[in-house]
Amino acid sequence: MVILLLLIIYLAFISLGLPDSLFGVAWPLMHIDLGLDISFAPVISIIIAVCTAGVSFVAGPIIRKLGTKWVVAGSVLLTAIGMLGMSYANHVALVVFCGVLLGIGAGVIDAALNDYVSKYYGARHMSWLHGFWGVGVTISPLVMAVFLEQGGWRGGYAAMSYIQFGLTAVMFIAIPLWDKVQKIKEGEKVENLVNEELKDNK
Repeated sequence: MVILLLLIIYLAFISLGLPDSLFGVAWPLMHIDLGLDISFAPVISIIIAVCTAGVSFVAGPIIRKLGTKWVVAGSVLLTAIGMLGMSYANHVALVVFCGVLLGIGAGVIDAALNDYVSKYYGARHMSWLHGFWGVGVTISPLVMAVFLEQGGWRGGYAAMSYIQFGLTAVMFIAIPLWDKVQKIKEGEKVENLVNEELKDNK
């Protein structure tokens, strides 16, 4: 059960990486379809980055109120909606709105999972966690490239959103696991503290 949740957390970090490299790959065709100058790309990137960084400052209260399990599932859903919205975007306003969704989703899930893994799994798994983010960042441009060869950046965003919706379903199905693993881990901590006290008394 503990390992199963860890694998799901790794999947969540893959999902975190999926949107991160799509925009840069799609923009050379995207800006033409939207009638925007190619130099407008940094504006969208900054909006996403500001939302990601900004929401991380308030992530603590959100996580405490909703719980990591709901924050993770909801954040993956937000990024899935953001990517699907991008695939239908026909105006810069929708691109900006979807960018905000992607930024918020990324910022909250990053903070939530880093906090959870550091508490219950340790430093070794933190390294793996960010390694799986790299898997997501690597996969998405490859998928987008297939669609760009056919001149369809929208299809790339749509395909990635479908993958993200699939991962969202996994996150919601896994919600009961979080509490069970937390109880197991907290029980292990109590047991270790008792053992340490017994050793000290000897």
